[in-house]
Amino acid sequence: MSAPPPERPRVTPPDPGWRRVRLTVAYDGTDFRGFADQPGVPTVGGALVDAIRRASGVEIELACAGRTDAGVHGWGQVVSFDLPAGQCEAPDLARLATSITRLCAPAVAVRDIRVAPDDFDARHSAQWRSYRYSVLASPVPDPFRVRTTWHVPVPLDLRAMTLACDPLIGEHDFSSFCRAATRADGTPAPLVRRVIDARWVALDDDVLQFRITASSFCHQMVRAVVGTLVDVGRGRRRAGEMTGILAARDRHAAGQLAPPTGLCLWEVGYP
Repeated sequence: MSAPPPERPRVTPPDPGWRRVRLTVAYDGTDFRGFADQPGVPTVGGALVDAIRRASGVEIELACAGRTDAGVHGWGQVVSFDLPAGQCEAPDLARLATSITRLCAPAVAVRDIRVAPDDFDARHSAQWRSYRYSVLASPVPDPFRVRTTWHVPVPLDLRAMTLACDPLIGEHDFSSFCRAATRADGTPAPLVRRVIDARWVALDDDVLQFRITASSFCHQMVRAVVGTLVDVGRGRRRAGEMTGILAARDRHAAGQLAPPTGLCLWEVGYP
């Protein structure tokens, strides 16, 4: 099962006279078609690129830690790009962050901006990523949480869902919880991932939050895991089935795909 760690792609340093800049951004993903730039549709990445260009006067290429899907939110998304060194003094960066937030408000906000090492890349330098998924388990929907939670109108067994998390921790093939993927050359992409932590937390009587940290994630992995765990909480599956679901390596063995509404890229870890 154990797969060798992927070789980190070589990161191209900034051109002479330029510096690498790192942003941490938060966003409400409800009205975006995901993070990655797509012509003709609103995306988080597209909004950021446009705002940075307008604020700095520079055309940039943006790297991001996680290309979140349509409707998925971010609190700790990290992006990187290059700017002329003359625009990278602390006061200049502070003004740039304010301008980007103003241009993208209210859906996107810059939480932090700083100069990064020349070999930093928001995606390839990341050592782990953490997501949180919020579920409102209540017979009555909450209009103030509709954009950030999955409303499940029945009680959920928190203890059973917590027990079902244990088999997820460690290095596994997550084919049962991911879309099949292929490399650029057409060969199947490996779906082995290392989960560092997975747990449920009760935020109040009705809101439960799934927190998971891994070296990286497959496409729609967290949503498929949450959908399966909610099936456990509803009594449709037993917690002990999770080991067998993982071993099956078959997407049909797992449960429903949870909606994007409750998912948030919470934090990204770097050396």
